[in-house]
Amino acid sequence: MGCRLSAITALAFLLFAVAEAASEYDRRDWPNWRQWPHTDFSRCLAPPSEFMPGGPPKDGIPAIDEPVFEQIAAARYDPREPVIALSIDGDARAYPLSILMWHEIVNDVVAGRPVVVTFCPLCNAAVVFDRTVEGEITTFGVTGILRNSDLVMYDRASESWWQQYTGRALVGARAGARLERLPARLISFEQFRRAYPQGVVLKPNDPRLRAYGRNPYVNYDTRGRPFNVFAEPPEGFSKMERVVVDDTAWRMTAIAEAGVLIDGDLRFAWTPGQASALDAATIAEGRDVGSVVVERRAPSGDWRPVPYDVVFAFVFAAFHPDGEWRV
Repeated sequence: MGCRLSAITALAFLLFAVAEAASEYDRRDWPNWRQWPHTDFSRCLAPPSEFMPGGPPKDGIPAIDEPVFEQIAAARYDPREPVIALSIDGDARAYPLSILMWHEIVNDVVAGRPVVVTFCPLCNAAVVFDRTVEGEITTFGVTGILRNSDLVMYDRASESWWQQYTGRALVGARAGARLERLPARLISFEQFRRAYPQGVVLKPNDPRLRAYGRNPYVNYDTRGRPFNVFAEPPEGFSKMERVVVDDTAWRMTAIAEAGVLIDGDLRFAWTPGQASALDAATIAEGRDVGSVVVERRAPSGDWRPVPYDVVFAFVFAAFHPDGEWRV
């Protein structure tokens, strides 16, 4: 079938419809197409040439669908180990990267809200979304496919393909839809323990299933090379350095040097004590890259958490080609 690329019309803007395309693609043009008999490849927002097999097949990296947690007092993690921290209406949960490194997706319910917690090691992208799509609750899995070196997810209701970093459906019946992003923080286990002493921590369903705590991407954040990414960060930035992203990219090292950086209505606070998950063979032994918390000043004057990313510079260059960079 041909692929209809999006056109900007009032109806498309409101309903995320996908309009007629100038080019057509055969189903066999798509990577691993035999694994996707239920995906509507006639609807897409990006050509098949932008997608590439990542190695594992569909669900070769198994998402966690029935997460198990333990009280923080019982959890045994190095204080510097990185976790994705999510708190909704007093329900605080930590998702260690030592687990997400091997699963990449956790389908969970937090304070009654269906969420999907995601981590793409190749981008260092830790993002949490509401997993309700156009009023329908679904779950997500790993396609085994990359775009701009970033994880491509799929929803199990329609088997549409979604970009993990942006939360946007690119291929399939849901093409054009966007997931609602939720504020989450990539911080150290010790920071989570201090902030949420009554919180819970994700633990492996079967500790023998994977080499939890090990990093299969040794030295990736210093010597790694992204796959199928042709966008370049501006002069002075390296592809693999960490940047803090809102609608603009701020250099992580500049925030670290300042400690606290205020730019307009945004406040960035950096603290040491978080190990890089993508450095040493053992995550807990990774070099210290610190943690950043980003807040926005409300009209009341209070500082409130906002969604943000700490990713490699190539990610911002690829997905925000016209974005602003700050030194």
